[in-house]
Amino acid sequence: MAIEIPTNLTPELVPFAWLLGTWEGTGTMWYEGQENTPFGQIITFEQDGLPFIEYRAESFLLDDEGQKLRPITVETGFWQIDRPLTDADGGFGIVPKDVVPAFADAASVETLRNADDGFSLLATIAHPGGISENYVGMVKGPVIRMQTGNLLRDDISHDYAACGVWSTATSCGTGRSQTPRVSCTSTLPLSCVRPRR
Repeated sequence: MAIEIPTNLTPELVPFAWLLGTWEGTGTMWYEGQENTPFGQIITFEQDGLPFIEYRAESFLLDDEGQKLRPITVETGFWQIDRPLTDADGGFGIVPKDVVPAFADAASVETLRNADDGFSLLATIAHPGGISENYVGMVKGPVIRMQTGNLLRDDISHDYAACGVWSTATSCGTGRSQTPRVSCTSTLPLSCVRPRR
């Protein structure tokens, strides 16, 4: 499957271009002492010309035939190249900066490549109930590997252990190309997801 790079994509987001769009898949949720429960997930990655990708994941319970029963939760956040901010980057909140991106062309983006020939990434994800987490890792071609960087939990939050590792690759054991495998070493393994085009 050919990957189309949007003309308004900020150059430093080109390593994420293959993720843009909506993905969906199913899996089995399990917790110690509880029976396995089928669930589905729809994940959307969107961009609007800023130096980050907006992320949203909706999870829902499935019946034994794979039909939606009810929502479980939603999480939202931002994925970006993990780099120091420059004077060209926007400030906190709505403080505007330069119209020209900090890394405006392919040559400047290449300076962000790390020693492993990929790009370091930061994903900031917020969950309902007072939980936020940062994942750090790397995008290298159509592969993403991340692990928990830190976790913020409010007094109202349920006990929560962050996912240790989140990774994707371009096949899911089915032999189909462009079907990332998403796996997590927490007690909630994520499932195979497929592009919804």
